[in-house]
Amino acid sequence: MTIDEQIQQIEQFLQQVLEATPEYFCVSVKIKPTHNIKIYLDGDNGITIESCVKINRQLYKLIEALAMYPEGEFSLEVSSPGLGEPLKLHRQYTKNIGRFVEVAFTDGTVKEGKLLEVQENDILIEHSEGKGKKLVVQQIVVPFVNIKTTTVQVKF
Repeated sequence: MTIDEQIQQIEQFLQQVLEATPEYFCVSVKIKPTHNIKIYLDGDNGITIESCVKINRQLYKLIEALAMYPEGEFSLEVSSPGLGEPLKLHRQYTKNIGRFVEVAFTDGTVKEGKLLEVQENDILIEHSEGKGKKLVVQQIVVPFVNIKTTTVQVKF
């Protein structure tokens, strides 16, 4: 079974497991050659460690039952992507409306601002430049095709 076939199989298992909790969704599945399976999940309102543990146990049993890895030599990690990870799915953008994001464009430029809206093909951010009387606030429409990465920024 190739890595791509393994990923497809695990995504099918994941779909079965997540049917009971439609607020959770898969962000990515990665498998290293050492049979280390890493799954990133998110939820419309975040995801708890307890939920990740529960999903991990259910997935582990399915993978083991299929005997995808002879000798049972595999490891499985289920977690949320974490703050430093870029947003990948439309659903992640939607859940982060109202938060500050850093958008790296495909042309190499970077803008930071508040994520105001998410449409099918673009996002709207509010970007501020300058201070005091020279403060300029712009609303910028950013097509997804122009986005290299978008990362949520933590502001204190």
